[in-house]
Amino acid sequence: MSGSAKKSIRSKLVHWLNYDPVVQPEAKSDFERLRYELRPCDVILVEGYSRVSRVIRWITNSPWTHAALYIGRLHDIEDEQARERLQQFLKCSPDTQIVIESQLGYGTIANPLNLYRNEHLRICRPQGLNHKDAQDVKRYAISRLGVDYDVRQIFDLARFLLPWNLLPRRWRSSLFNHKPSKVQKTVCSTMIAEAFGYVQFPILPLVKRSDQHGVQLFRRNPKLCTPSHFDYSPYFEIIKYPFLDLSHQPSHRLLPWKGNVSLTAREASLYMADEIDQRAPLYGEELLKQVQEKEKAEEDDSGKDKA
Repeated sequence: MSGSAKKSIRSKLVHWLNYDPVVQPEAKSDFERLRYELRPCDVILVEGYSRVSRVIRWITNSPWTHAALYIGRLHDIEDEQARERLQQFLKCSPDTQIVIESQLGYGTIANPLNLYRNEHLRICRPQGLNHKDAQDVKRYAISRLGVDYDVRQIFDLARFLLPWNLLPRRWRSSLFNHKPSKVQKTVCSTMIAEAFGYVQFPILPLVKRSDQHGVQLFRRNPKLCTPSHFDYSPYFEIIKYPFLDLSHQPSHRLLPWKGNVSLTAREASLYMADEIDQRAPLYGEELLKQVQEKEKAEEDDSGKDKA
């Protein structure tokens, strides 16, 4: 097969895997608050809806299907060479907030944060990462710009979506084969895991204890890292910015459940538009009063029976 034919097949597979077949729901995150609170080296988790996202969600049993590394603005990058290299890959204004990420079919690229304005996002913040190490993490991520994905990974993901029993064994996906003799590939997050590994910051390390040597950590193979690992890691603080923050509400009972907004057919299959049932269980003094009235009624009925 010629090089141009392989490139054409690869391009079509990438387009098919990255295609989003459904209309995305409204974003669950307050993007304006999130972008204001972000700090360089925060890991941003994204809930994707494409075909490849469905594979990642099924395999990892997590809604987070993509991860991006927030590196701040241009002036947040102190290394002059790294800053110049970044500008070669992303032409932007000085105040643009930038993420570096690895995307299927595109490799490691830089994008403006605004690209994820309408997505459901979560921040994973490395705890205790000092300024020097943060600069090294950013410098490593910038050095990986332009590094492409392995073509084999694209074919593996495509095959993974096809019915298993219809494929010859030699065609079946080996992407998530756990044989120790083979190096396992990943869908994403490898670059971010390598960046934190560069400064020996833990994500989900193996902890070994012994009487002779005490505690020793072993760094997880970055090729095995998935977006959910940053969510699970005890070394990353999880930060959420919902549209309606309960910490700024006097009571959850004042949330705007009522209104005249209509749901689409797809939304109506997932959410209820009916008014909230006000015949909810009673609490506190009202519940105590109801119990006392019930006990008194039972005593009166018992007295009548004896008479």
